[in-house]
Amino acid sequence: MNAFNVLEKIEENGFEAYIVGGYVRDYLLGINSGDVDICTNARVKELLDIFSEYNVSSNEYGAVKLISNDSRIDITTYRRDLKYNGSRRRVEIEYVDNLLDDINRRDFTMNTLCMNKKGNIIDVLNGREDIANKVIRCVGNINDRLNEDPLRMLRAVRFATTLNFRIENNLYRELKRNRKLIDQLSRERIKEELNKILTSKNALNGLKMMRDLGFLEFVGIDFNDNLVYVSDICGMYSQLILKKEFPFSKEEKDNIKIVKNILDYGIIDENIVFTYGLYASLVAGSIMGVEREYITNLEKNLPIKRIKDIAVTSDEICLILNIKPSKIIHIVYDDLKELILKKKLDNDNNSIRKYLVDNKRKWLNERPGYEVVNC
Repeated sequence: MNAFNVLEKIEENGFEAYIVGGYVRDYLLGINSGDVDICTNARVKELLDIFSEYNVSSNEYGAVKLISNDSRIDITTYRRDLKYNGSRRRVEIEYVDNLLDDINRRDFTMNTLCMNKKGNIIDVLNGREDIANKVIRCVGNINDRLNEDPLRMLRAVRFATTLNFRIENNLYRELKRNRKLIDQLSRERIKEELNKILTSKNALNGLKMMRDLGFLEFVGIDFNDNLVYVSDICGMYSQLILKKEFPFSKEEKDNIKIVKNILDYGIIDENIVFTYGLYASLVAGSIMGVEREYITNLEKNLPIKRIKDIAVTSDEICLILNIKPSKIIHIVYDDLKELILKKKLDNDNNSIRKYLVDNKRKWLNERPGYEVVNC
């Protein structure tokens, strides 16, 4: 079931329904969008009855979600938003029967366009003209809109970045004046918007815009103008100076830290690819301007992929060096790894044993004292 089928089905049951917001905006811009928002004068219970045979659910904010094929369709009843909290969750709304009331609650004129089941566009606030002129203009009183929902401040920058639009002068001035409102937002919502800015090829301009608006302090980041756009979000965060905590997953934290380590190291070599893996090496390489093919060839031609691939056991090392299991074992393995990766030592047992015999004093003389541990 596509969006137009949904509109028709709602109308068949005696209600109004329109596609609204980002989908219509993107349609005019020639951008494909898999997510569709529909507004209607039908209430949630009526919508659940109408689509009872489909994969449908509702949430506490009165939105019905319909999952169909590769599309996600959100259906909401016409409403007037009365109160917000810092995470942009509406804590008080009023259902209304008038489409115009619903349109007037939205953030920017470009997001107020509606489309009926015939594909005709309804434009009551000149949103189509603003899209044509690539201008982001606030709906209604700017100060009221920003105080109702401070996330609109970051959304303005996000849209300006991703769509390459210009923020209208009055709105830009109020964004700068109200910048402290960003402190009211949850870190989760800030990260969500920042992610969308950073994944845009226009990310650097978006960051510069936030700097000019005075947003960086409240978002909790800083950056250098030599930042390089990469498609990987962890690669982008690894180039930022993070001044506040962000709700990263453990995987995101690890990846950001690893890419930073590689950037600090300054080159991509066999040791980096071995130590940090292909993914992080490719991300860091794209920032550093290292050819992808060069890095993949490094990984492909590694003589060992992990320490366990080294062709000597810890027991053999202990026997040859005449030592008990100790931290020296790990030092020896690191030394062997370096030599094998640089192809200065063959990874076969005989060659390694000979190297250990010939160089045993290298470890024992330099480290006369060591703690006994398990190998």
